[in-house]
Amino acid sequence: MRLLVTGAAGLLGSEVLRLAEHEVVPTYHTEPVPGGVRMDVRRRDEVDEVLRMVRPDGIIHAAFRQSDWATTADGPANIVAAARGARLVFVSSDVVFGGRPAPYDEHEPPCPVTPYGAAKAAAETAIRAIDPSAVIARTSLIVGYDGRSSHERFVHALAAGQPGSLFTANVRCPVHVTDLATALLELLTSDFSGTAHVAGPEAANRLELGRLIAIRDGLDADALAESPGSPSEIRLDGERTQKLLSTRLRPVSEFLRPSRRP
Repeated sequence: MRLLVTGAAGLLGSEVLRLAEHEVVPTYHTEPVPGGVRMDVRRRDEVDEVLRMVRPDGIIHAAFRQSDWATTADGPANIVAAARGARLVFVSSDVVFGGRPAPYDEHEPPCPVTPYGAAKAAAETAIRAIDPSAVIARTSLIVGYDGRSSHERFVHALAAGQPGSLFTANVRCPVHVTDLATALLELLTSDFSGTAHVAGPEAANRLELGRLIAIRDGLDADALAESPGSPSEIRLDGERTQKLLSTRLRPVSEFLRPSRRP
């Protein structure tokens, strides 16, 4: 299989490249990737040209930009329109939901309350309409093992004395980048179509997550400031998806144990 990976310079895209056993063609927009092809997903003509050149059998679309509708919403529509039968796995987000105490399962329709969530929801709609056989993989907060994720960087900055706080009312289902990348590659070669929830099975608020990161990395967890923040509880119920996968999606309290690395 020839696999095209968008957003290959990012945390998730680079992990997919590291783990993939296929022939991989990485694409990037701003930060070059060795052996990669530059592609602006916002430009339909450029996407079409790159996909004609690469002729991938599969695509993992991980590129996004939270503050840019064109990248996050129009980009996936351009990808699926140019895919020409290539197997597509699109990485979506839990923020297609607005938040509530009860978990959201894979069958529930999006109800976003933020511009980024609305962009991801629009991308999901376009992909379902154009290619019902595609996989829409919703995930949550992605945590790495080398300090590259935004959550890890923020915790390190707070522990070093920079201003800021971690919200106790913001609850999500963190997932390890290796677990997520492995699951996406498994979904790529499966017969599954539709929506999958690829997030950790254990919920944590931002402060809890920050303390786990600090302890793992040998930082002072007590130095982390906290505040309630705006209430936002988004729990993804991934029980159905986990039954489809041989990849085990680990709980955050397990993969953030001190001195653990895949």
